[in-house]
Amino acid sequence: MADTPRTHYRTIFISDVHLGTAGCQAEKLTRFLKGATCDDLYLVGDIVDGWKLKKQFFWPQEHTNVVRKILTKSKRGTRVHYVTGNHDEFLRKFVDYRLTLGNIRVVNEAVHETADGRRLLILHGDLFDVITRYHRTIALAGDVAYEALIASNRYINFFRRKFGLGYWSLSNFAKHTTKRFVNLISSFEDSVAHECRKRGFDGIVCGHIHHAEIRDIDGVTYYNTGDWVESCTALVEHADGRMEILDFSSDTDRRSDKVTPIRAAAVG
Repeated sequence: MADTPRTHYRTIFISDVHLGTAGCQAEKLTRFLKGATCDDLYLVGDIVDGWKLKKQFFWPQEHTNVVRKILTKSKRGTRVHYVTGNHDEFLRKFVDYRLTLGNIRVVNEAVHETADGRRLLILHGDLFDVITRYHRTIALAGDVAYEALIASNRYINFFRRKFGLGYWSLSNFAKHTTKRFVNLISSFEDSVAHECRKRGFDGIVCGHIHHAEIRDIDGVTYYNTGDWVESCTALVEHADGRMEILDFSSDTDRRSDKVTPIRAAAVG
């Protein structure tokens, strides 16, 4: 039987998978990785949730399948860049040793040059989150509250499917309708864009806040990869340097109709 045709991207960026938690939608990520190939794969932090695993071990077969897909891509020639985040901060102590496992390297940040010659700074983004950086106890408490929202969301969407309704995110609703959340997201985006501009990059790719986005911020192209707990989004670069967010949140994998394909040159 012939292999199923795969979509090839120049680069794939994913973040905030949170392997080791019940909320991780590993099956969807496995399907995406199985159906796509790339030259470079950037894992932009919080791929493994060390915070959660430290409290309670949870690792089903579906999570192992994600790891296997990543390792298979590395074995077949894909350059895999593991950029550390706050939930997998245990890896940061290995960065000074320039840890490289086959075709996988572990870094705190990276620089990516697009096909059309733009230089992008790649980092998770937690260092620009004031709460995560300076108030760890509050961050941990917020993590517990977020897990409760995700658990509630599973029940809500179970009944929505019974009535033929589509996926709806309770936590995203809270983020986008609560002024404090909106202000925190805006402050985060402005901070990372400022860092990018200060260091002379054309754009920045990050994760952390679980909110996929492509937009121009005062001449800097800001890309956020989203997450694989709720939004199930990936940022991809096509052969010509065009960047696009793919949305797999619905039961049928699809491109996002909310974040349309955007050429960075058009928004830069």
